[in-house]
Amino acid sequence: MKLTTLIALILAVRSKAAFAPHNSPAAQWKRSTQSFSSMDRDSVLDGSYPGDRGFDPLGFSKSKPALYQYRQAEIKHARLAMLAAVGWPVSELLNPKIAEYFHLSPTVDETGCAPSILNGTLNKINPIFWIAWVLAASWIESYGLSRIKTANALPGDLGFDPLGLYPRDEAGQRYMQLAEIRNGRLAMVAITAFVFQEYITDYGVVRATSIFFQLAVTAIKEFAN
Repeated sequence: MKLTTLIALILAVRSKAAFAPHNSPAAQWKRSTQSFSSMDRDSVLDGSYPGDRGFDPLGFSKSKPALYQYRQAEIKHARLAMLAAVGWPVSELLNPKIAEYFHLSPTVDETGCAPSILNGTLNKINPIFWIAWVLAASWIESYGLSRIKTANALPGDLGFDPLGLYPRDEAGQRYMQLAEIRNGRLAMVAITAFVFQEYITDYGVVRATSIFFQLAVTAIKEFAN
């Protein structure tokens, strides 16, 4: 079984568990078990943050401020990884057709691999793109830092919810936070697997796991024809 196929199957199972009702046997089992820890759980890893399984074998979270900073960083990376886990295969599917439509050279190479550091194809990306995203990321980071200083917000809380999906009740908020951190952690593993699989096999993720993208590939082919 290819690495990305295994990651996708794990993602499906974990996502189902993450959204299981609180009173379900699966949820009760997850709440009752704890991971290994090199620290006294009562001191810092007290379960105040969703997804806290008491797992800190290297002892990074030595204080509440340190734990807050690490959770803040974890959520940022988790959100980026969730976007990347979707954007990576979508780019491999759509980039050649979009480039052809605009009479440009595709950034996805002949093996179907998206540009990355390890395969040495990032030079295909227009520098203007990098400048635009550095500026956008700097603005988002500045806004996030100002939000933390002024509102004493929870890690990852930027006050951004244009669709009003965030629950108003405490139990619903806790559940949403737990679902986000679980799926984010899995996405960080998945996107790392994407990078290394393409580097090792020199074969695109979409091509390697075409069964998961067959409908999308068919739709694109019909649209192109």
